[in-house]
Amino acid sequence: MSRERILVVEDEGDLREVVAYNLAREGFKVVTAAGGATALERLERERPDLVLLDLMLPDVDGLEVCRRIRRHPELGATPIVMLTAKAEETDVVLGLGVGADDYVTKPFGVAELIARVKAVLRRVQPAEDEVGPHAVQRGPVRIDPARHEVTVDGGAVHFTATEFRLLHYLAARPGRVFPRDALLRHALGDDESRLDRNIDVHVRAIRHKLGAHRDLIETVRGVGYRFRDPPR
Repeated sequence: MSRERILVVEDEGDLREVVAYNLAREGFKVVTAAGGATALERLERERPDLVLLDLMLPDVDGLEVCRRIRRHPELGATPIVMLTAKAEETDVVLGLGVGADDYVTKPFGVAELIARVKAVLRRVQPAEDEVGPHAVQRGPVRIDPARHEVTVDGGAVHFTATEFRLLHYLAARPGRVFPRDALLRHALGDDESRLDRNIDVHVRAIRHKLGAHRDLIETVRGVGYRFRDPPR
C-alpha cells in the first residue's frame, strides 16, 4: 500500500470526491482543496508528495498556482499533474511550460488518472537506468540522481522530475542523437496520446535553466536532440 500524500485541487465537488475516493482506495493519503488559495495554504501545511491541479479554479487559477509552487524555496520540486478540460495543444504546452510534470484531460477514466499519478511518482525517484545511479558531470553541469539535484556552474538549479530525467538521459549518453518519440517514451512513458511537441517544451525549459550553457542540448533537425560531445 502506498502512503504518499496527494493534494487534489478541483472546484467541482463531485469530481473532487470521486478522485479523492479512488486515490484513497489505492492507499494514498488524500488532501483536497476547492480553490487555488486554499490549495496554496494546504500545500504549506500538508507538504504533499504530488499535486493534482485543475486549471480552471474560481480564485487563483491553476497556472498561477503551478508558478507559485515552482517558485517555493522548499516545495518547488513537488510533482504536479494538471487536470484540464482544455485539450487544445496550446493549453497543454502552456501548462507544461509553467512547470507541470504531466496532464490529464477531462473527461478521464479513474484508472488512467491513477496510472498517471503512479508514473509521475516513479519518475521522481532516483533515476537508476542502465547507466547506473552515479552522478554525471558534463563540463559546468552536474546531475546527481541519488540527490535528484542539478548544479550549473556550482549553483543548484531546480528541474521538474520530467526535465531531470530528460537531462540525465541525454547527458549520460553524450553525442548520441535521440528521436523525439524515444525521449517521449523514456521520460513520460509509452502513451500514444502524448503530443510529440511536449518534448520540445521540456527541452526548451531545460535550455532556459542551463542559461549560458543552453547550447549543450543540440537540436538535430528532422531527428531529435543530443547532448553535445565534451571536448577531447
